[in-house]
Amino acid sequence: MIEHKIIFTGTTGAGKTTAISAVSEIEPLNTDVRNNDPDVAKAMTTTGLDYGEITLSQGEKLRLYGTPGQQRFDFMWQVLGRGALGVVILIDNSQAQPLKDLDAYLAGFRKLIDEGACVVAVGRLETHPDPGLDRYALHLAGRQVLCPVVAADVRDRAQVVQVLELLLLQLESKTGAPAP
Repeated sequence: MIEHKIIFTGTTGAGKTTAISAVSEIEPLNTDVRNNDPDVAKAMTTTGLDYGEITLSQGEKLRLYGTPGQQRFDFMWQVLGRGALGVVILIDNSQAQPLKDLDAYLAGFRKLIDEGACVVAVGRLETHPDPGLDRYALHLAGRQVLCPVVAADVRDRAQVVQVLELLLLQLESKTGAPAP
């Protein structure tokens, strides 16, 4: 069986655990612990990783890994990124500086973005419409990153599947080989 590794990353609360849980065919593994960071308004936070799996139509497996969002755990970003085909960067548009947040993940995953594929999925646009998707696209272009930017509600399985399909299509266009 052929297996492929995909990374979900983004700020704390952006929805990495939720996205993986929405699409995983197995009971997702997560390493959530009680949040002690007063700047983060959530009860639990990931300190190691999230993990789930999807079987593709050809029988191939997508292994989905979620990174911790806090930058103090950025050493896990490199560990989890090894061998991955691509990265989904989840951005919470309700945060004070979502474009600055994006920059941290572009820097942290630059090698994977350059060698593999990337999709930026922006959440909470319905309640926080600024910056819009066009500003994200311009921001990425200014950093020499060419990848799709989409709005996504990671609680919705169909939307997470669409984000993964975009990532696989981007891989196909980069390599010329059929997407898994």
